[in-house]
Amino acid sequence: MTKYPMTVQGARALEEEHAHLTKVVRPKLSQDIGTARELGDLKENAEYHAAREQQGMVEARIRDIEGRLQHAVVIDVTSIAHTGKVIFGTTVEIANVETDESVTYQIVGEDEADIRQSKLSVGSPIARALIGKEEGDVVMVKTPSGAVEYEIVEVRHI
Repeated sequence: MTKYPMTVQGARALEEEHAHLTKVVRPKLSQDIGTARELGDLKENAEYHAAREQQGMVEARIRDIEGRLQHAVVIDVTSIAHTGKVIFGTTVEIANVETDESVTYQIVGEDEADIRQSKLSVGSPIARALIGKEEGDVVMVKTPSGAVEYEIVEVRHI
C-alpha cells in the first residue's frame, strides 16, 4: 500500500473538504436529483443528467479523499528537533548562487503542493535536491532552462 506523506495542515484541509462534500454538497445533489426527477421524462431531462454526473464526480472525490487519509502519514515538523537539515514539512529559504535572489518554500505532500503559496511537492525536482541537505549546503537543481545552483540559507520547523 502506498503511504502519502502529509503535513498536519494538509490532513486538516482534506478532512475539511471531506466534511463539506459529505455534509453539504452530497445532500444538496440528492435534493437536486429528486427535484429534476419530478420534471418528468428522465431520458431527455438535462437537469437530472447534469445532477447525476455531478454526483458521480463528488462521490469519486469523497472516495479519493478517504483513501488518501486512510493511507496518510501525517508528519508534524514542529515536533521534530531542529538540526538544520531539510526534511519533509520544513520551510526552506534558498538563494540562487548566481543572482543572489532568495525564495522560501515549504516541502509538502503532493496533495498540498501549490506554488502560489510557496508549497513544493516532496516529489518536485527542487524538493528532491534539497531533502537531506543542511543549511549552508549548495545544491544543483536541474530546470528546463538548465542547471541552477542554490545555497540553503535557512531551514525552519514551522
